[in-house]
Amino acid sequence: MPNHHIDRINDDIRRVLAEKLRQVKDPRLQQGVMLTVTHTDTTSDLRHCKVYLSVLGQYDEKQLMRGLRSASGYLRRELGHSLDLRYTPELTFVLDDSIAHGAYINRLINELDIEHDDNESD
Repeated sequence: MPNHHIDRINDDIRRVLAEKLRQVKDPRLQQGVMLTVTHTDTTSDLRHCKVYLSVLGQYDEKQLMRGLRSASGYLRRELGHSLDLRYTPELTFVLDDSIAHGAYINRLINELDIEHDDNESD
Protein backbone atom coordinates (compact mmCIF):
# COMPACT_ATOMS: atom_id res chain seq x y z
CA MET A 1 0.00 0.00 0.00
CA PRO A 2 2.75 2.56 0.75
CA ASN A 3 4.05 2.11 -2.80
CA HIS A 4 0.82 3.59 -4.20
CA HIS A 5 1.15 6.50 -1.81
CA ILE A 6 4.70 7.29 -3.03
CA ASP A 7 3.57 6.91 -6.66
CA ARG A 8 0.82 9.43 -6.09
CA ILE A 9 3.23 11.82 -4.36
CA ASN A 10 5.69 11.44 -7.26
CA ASP A 11 2.93 12.30 -9.74
CA ASP A 12 1.92 15.35 -7.70
CA ILE A 13 5.53 16.54 -7.42
CA ARG A 14 6.06 16.07 -11.16
CA ARG A 15 2.89 18.04 -11.97
CA VAL A 16 3.72 20.94 -9.63
CA LEU A 17 7.36 21.18 -10.73
CA ALA A 18 6.40 21.13 -14.41
CA GLU A 19 4.13 24.11 -13.77
CA LYS A 20 6.57 26.02 -11.55
CA LEU A 21 9.60 25.52 -13.83
CA ARG A 22 7.87 27.70 -16.42
CA GLN A 23 7.73 30.54 -13.87
CA VAL A 24 11.45 30.54 -13.00
CA LYS A 25 13.06 33.77 -14.20
CA ASP A 26 16.67 32.51 -14.24
CA PRO A 27 18.16 33.23 -17.71
CA ARG A 28 20.15 29.98 -17.53
CA LEU A 29 16.85 28.12 -17.67
CA GLN A 30 15.40 30.31 -20.42
CA GLN A 31 18.09 29.89 -23.05
CA GLY A 32 15.69 28.75 -25.76
CA VAL A 33 15.22 25.24 -24.40
CA MET A 34 12.16 23.26 -23.47
CA LEU A 35 12.33 21.56 -20.07
CA THR A 36 10.07 18.59 -19.40
CA VAL A 37 9.82 16.77 -16.09
CA THR A 38 9.81 13.13 -17.21
CA HIS A 39 9.92 11.36 -13.86
CA THR A 40 10.34 11.93 -10.15
CA ASP A 41 11.69 9.47 -7.62
CA THR A 42 10.99 10.31 -3.99
CA THR A 43 12.45 8.37 -1.07
CA SER A 44 9.97 6.69 1.27
CA ASP A 45 10.78 9.13 4.09
CA LEU A 46 10.00 12.10 1.76
CA ARG A 47 13.37 13.72 2.49
CA HIS A 48 14.87 13.54 -1.02
CA CYS A 49 13.50 13.60 -4.54
CA LYS A 50 15.34 13.03 -7.82
CA VAL A 51 13.75 15.02 -10.62
CA TYR A 52 14.48 13.71 -14.11
CA LEU A 53 14.35 16.41 -16.79
CA SER A 54 14.35 16.10 -20.53
CA VAL A 55 15.80 19.09 -22.35
CA LEU A 56 15.12 19.83 -26.00
CA GLY A 57 17.12 22.48 -27.81
CA GLN A 58 20.69 23.71 -27.70
CA TYR A 59 21.96 24.32 -24.18
CA ASP A 60 25.06 24.49 -22.02
CA GLU A 61 24.72 21.62 -19.54
CA LYS A 62 26.83 23.26 -16.81
CA GLN A 63 24.89 26.52 -16.96
CA LEU A 64 21.58 24.67 -17.02
CA MET A 65 22.50 22.62 -13.94
CA ARG A 66 23.68 25.77 -12.13
CA GLY A 67 20.38 27.43 -12.93
CA LEU A 68 18.44 24.42 -11.65
CA ARG A 69 20.46 24.31 -8.42
CA SER A 70 19.90 28.04 -8.00
CA ALA A 71 16.14 27.66 -8.52
CA SER A 72 15.82 24.58 -6.30
CA GLY A 73 15.07 26.65 -3.17
CA TYR A 74 12.25 28.51 -4.91
CA LEU A 75 10.89 25.29 -6.40
CA ARG A 76 11.04 23.52 -3.06
CA ARG A 77 9.21 26.37 -1.33
CA GLU A 78 6.52 26.41 -4.02
CA LEU A 79 6.24 22.64 -3.76
CA GLY A 80 5.69 22.96 -0.02
CA HIS A 81 2.93 25.54 -0.56
CA SER A 82 1.21 23.44 -3.24
CA LEU A 83 1.35 20.01 -1.61
CA ASP A 84 0.42 19.05 1.92
CA LEU A 85 3.35 16.79 2.81
CA ARG A 86 4.95 16.06 6.15
CA TYR A 87 8.34 17.02 4.69
CA THR A 88 9.15 18.94 1.54
CA PRO A 89 11.88 16.91 -0.14
CA GLU A 90 15.29 18.20 -1.15
CA LEU A 91 15.36 18.33 -4.95
CA THR A 92 18.15 16.80 -7.00
CA PHE A 93 17.99 17.34 -10.76
CA VAL A 94 19.13 14.72 -13.26
CA LEU A 95 19.17 15.23 -17.02
CA ASP A 96 17.28 12.50 -18.85
CA ASP A 97 18.21 12.14 -22.51
CA SER A 98 15.79 9.30 -23.29
CA ILE A 99 13.44 11.48 -25.37
CA ALA A 100 16.29 12.95 -27.43
CA HIS A 101 17.79 9.47 -27.85
CA GLY A 102 14.41 8.10 -28.97
CA ALA A 103 14.06 10.92 -31.50
CA TYR A 104 17.57 10.17 -32.80
CA ILE A 105 16.75 6.45 -33.22
CA ASN A 106 13.48 7.32 -34.93
CA ARG A 107 15.31 9.62 -37.35
CA LEU A 108 17.83 6.87 -38.14
CA ILE A 109 15.05 4.38 -38.83
CA ASN A 110 13.25 6.84 -41.09
CA GLU A 111 16.45 7.46 -43.06
CA LEU A 112 16.91 3.77 -43.86
CA ASP A 113 16.31 2.89 -47.47
CA ILE A 114 14.35 -0.33 -47.14
CA GLU A 115 12.62 -1.86 -50.12
CA HIS A 116 9.24 -3.33 -49.33
CA ASP A 117 8.37 -6.60 -51.01
CA ASP A 118 4.72 -6.45 -52.06
CA ASN A 119 4.54 -10.24 -52.53
CA GLU A 120 5.24 -11.04 -48.89
CA SER A 121 2.38 -10.91 -46.46
CA ASP A 122 3.15 -10.00 -42.84
